[in-house]
Amino acid sequence: MCDNIYKEYSAQRRGRKRDNTMDFSDKKRIVVKVGTSTLAHNTGSLNLRRVSKLIEVFSDLKNAGRELVFVSSGAQGVGAARAGLRHKPTAIPEKQACAAIGQCELMHIYDREFQKYDHTVAQVLLTRDVISNKLRKENVINTLETLLDMNIVPIINANDTVSIEELDFDENDTLSAIVATLCRADLLVILTDVDGLFDKNPRLPDAKLIPVVNKVTDEMIASAKDKGSEFASGGMLTKLEASIIAGENGIPTVIIKGSDPNILYDLFENKATCTVFLPQGNK
Repeated sequence: MCDNIYKEYSAQRRGRKRDNTMDFSDKKRIVVKVGTSTLAHNTGSLNLRRVSKLIEVFSDLKNAGRELVFVSSGAQGVGAARAGLRHKPTAIPEKQACAAIGQCELMHIYDREFQKYDHTVAQVLLTRDVISNKLRKENVINTLETLLDMNIVPIINANDTVSIEELDFDENDTLSAIVATLCRADLLVILTDVDGLFDKNPRLPDAKLIPVVNKVTDEMIASAKDKGSEFASGGMLTKLEASIIAGENGIPTVIIKGSDPNILYDLFENKATCTVFLPQGNK
């Protein structure tokens, strides 16, 4: 469908090594967004083994001197599964109720897993009206900076229990890019269920990974339509939008498969299979 996308970026990359494009080894302040497809089984219940490994890797990255901000999806899906629902609800009050249930479950598990490695977490719930208000936005920035100075792991999610208008943020991909901008991150990493951006549906056998994106094109946006799992709410489109937001603020974005959290080690050793979106602006 979009073979010319791959040809364009293959031409840009021809004769150049992947790890010469950007060195991730020196990135210190990292925002990592983890999607529902990475955190949960198709039933909506948490994939406990993967979550445990993810927190282990996060803790090791912190031990190596990196500052970590964790943007977590999954509250609605986990809450719906915990409430015994077979699908995420569509009515706003039920969505909000499921989010409340899920937030409790997520933070309980995150706190327990990080404590195994002597790291402390803090929950920060955001809505768009907070970000759009100058004073409240400053408070968020100050809180994030203080938590990072205290060597705490901020765990961010949308405050879906009180927000309206389609639960405020389009998706937590958008939220992660906004958080990366607020905390002046060096890198935004989006963990999902595919290796990165492909020139067509990644389920097709002839789909090709686009390793580096200098600019998100209209054609890329038009082709990014597929949704993920039943309990996930986003797709590649919201990830492209997130990369645009981050890139305009001078922050590179990486889309990478999160089924094996060890891939983050490869990323910071410049060996990972992924898509890198190069920043467009200055921080």
